[in-house]
Amino acid sequence: MSDTRPSNFSSVWADLRGVTFSQGYLDAGGIKTRYISSGSPDKPLLLCLHGVGGHAEAYSRNFGPHGEHFWVVAIDMLGHGWTDKPEINYQVKDYADHVLAVLKALGRERAHITGESLGGWVATYLAVHRPEVVDHLVLNTAGGWTAHPEVMARLKSLSNQAAEDPSWERIKTRLEFLMCDKSMVSDDLIETRRSIYSQPGFADTMKRIMCLQEMEIRRPNMITEEQYRSIKAPSLVVWTSHDPTATPAEGKEISEMIPNCKYVVMNECGHWPQFEDADLFNRLHIDFLLDK
Repeated sequence: MSDTRPSNFSSVWADLRGVTFSQGYLDAGGIKTRYISSGSPDKPLLLCLHGVGGHAEAYSRNFGPHGEHFWVVAIDMLGHGWTDKPEINYQVKDYADHVLAVLKALGRERAHITGESLGGWVATYLAVHRPEVVDHLVLNTAGGWTAHPEVMARLKSLSNQAAEDPSWERIKTRLEFLMCDKSMVSDDLIETRRSIYSQPGFADTMKRIMCLQEMEIRRPNMITEEQYRSIKAPSLVVWTSHDPTATPAEGKEISEMIPNCKYVVMNECGHWPQFEDADLFNRLHIDFLLDK
């Protein structure tokens, strides 16, 4: 019998095949918080923060290589994934306070922190306001500097539509927003997110998550030039050739404000370079964290 599966068939489980990992929940200041972890707790902690509307599976292709060097913990952030969803408008400080509670629950005082999109925004906030907890900082297509009304409106519309009607096609469309190569949106990834977005009450939660796409709320949460210039952690800004939220020039602008910062552009990637070109991302990311 011939194998009729497409040559680019992928799944979250296939990404984790051969990786020693665990999935569980921890109590972060009263917030039941889901995580996926690889590596040993006797290694330096690498905390991974996903983007808006996302979940820990954003890092499914990074757990193996990074787990060789670090204790990797990717969380479902506050209000996201399978983590608790308090009825508040989720602003950057709320996410940051939750991350600090996660650190405490893990028994750590500091960590390398890598954040994608919203996760990068939160990581920046921590590097500015709580520099003692951030070892190395990675900002991966990070939010916090730009406020493009058309991007905000599109992201809000796609996200709310997917949460209000978590059909296969709407979830697929929301995930395709992230990718340069739309074929990288696998059936498994769609179902992973569809199950999250199908939780009772998630449509209302998404509206609260999307508050940062409202200009009057976004502006006070944005990172200022002075704040970027105050960052003391060794930093890496990763941008892409096809990021749907901001240009490589805007990413470079962020990197030039941070005193001790490297900058790299990954080609043929969109908003998820850690997933879209995992081999390259893993190499450059690990080298940076190891000070190579």
